[in-house]
Amino acid sequence: MTFHDPAAAVITTRLWRPRRVVITAAARDYPHGRAIAARAESLGLSVEALPGNRLTGLRHPDPRRAYLEAKNTLAVVVAPPTRLKLQPIPPSADWRVDLTEGCPAHCQYCYLAGSLSGPPVTRVYANLDEILGNLAGYVGRGGVTSASAERAHEGTTFEASCYTDPLGIEHLTGSLSAAIRHFGAWDAPVSLRATTKFAAVAPLLALPHGRRTRLRFSINAAAAARYEGGTASLRERLAAMGAVARAGYPVGLTVAPILPVPDWREAYAALFAEAAAALDGVNDLDLTAELITHRFTPGSKAVLEGWYPGSDLPMREDERSRKLTKFGSVKYVFPAEPMREMRQHLTQEIAARLPRARVLYWT
Repeated sequence: MTFHDPAAAVITTRLWRPRRVVITAAARDYPHGRAIAARAESLGLSVEALPGNRLTGLRHPDPRRAYLEAKNTLAVVVAPPTRLKLQPIPPSADWRVDLTEGCPAHCQYCYLAGSLSGPPVTRVYANLDEILGNLAGYVGRGGVTSASAERAHEGTTFEASCYTDPLGIEHLTGSLSAAIRHFGAWDAPVSLRATTKFAAVAPLLALPHGRRTRLRFSINAAAAARYEGGTASLRERLAAMGAVARAGYPVGLTVAPILPVPDWREAYAALFAEAAAALDGVNDLDLTAELITHRFTPGSKAVLEGWYPGSDLPMREDERSRKLTKFGSVKYVFPAEPMREMRQHLTQEIAARLPRARVLYWT
């Protein structure tokens, strides 16, 4: 497989097949909910029609068992009213828009640990038309791209992957494609953003996106790949990024979570060299980079240790700096000197190997 073969990114990637698919009574009232159920059945999956709107059978006294059962469940539900009251999501975008909640991947540093309540079921929202129709009221009101001279050309930005990986379940939901078509047809200064660790981009390549959706691919040094179970390989992700870039999409690199792995300078230099090879020859390339270091909270650490009891992911508080978030909660980040050194090296390597990339932020 070469980086210049878009089909290879699709043919070789593995699609998630949940062991349990359920749809609530309320979700069956929506055409999109029924379409998701039909998609699952067309793939040979059995769909359980729940008599009500509660998800049951997911609690278990063993946290690992509860985790595995939840992670193997796709639930088609209706987004609650709170999901229609959008929240700002700096530094990525003006607003967070949730098409889904939950993710089929098994990342040992999972960003959702401690953020979502209950078992980590992947919930996809049946009332998609309502969710997308709600966005117009937020245009021009954001505090990130809407208020930034450097990023104002992006318009009002909506982040679709805060609580999910929408591409990882797109073959079952079709929600990301619908959102891309919505933004492509929207005559307003707006753009959609989504990031992924998956590679099944075939359904997206011919969509009328109007260059209003930026697809970012989460990548990391090879030594960190073992922390990302159930995802597409780095090579597949980069090939997929090349495919969507050649289909005219703006693209991005989400380098996360940055870790001082052994020989990290050489490892990240090699990563950016591979990314450059994947994008070689894209004439109308619009490329960004977002650099996100590893951090954790006491709550997320406790959850992750229950989910992945054998993990050697470095989460020792005495090796980190203790910080307070704007909400007053505690998080642990790398000390100032390693942070400074990693930031300087990674931004220099990006400038040298991917000179057309705009680094949006380091955090």
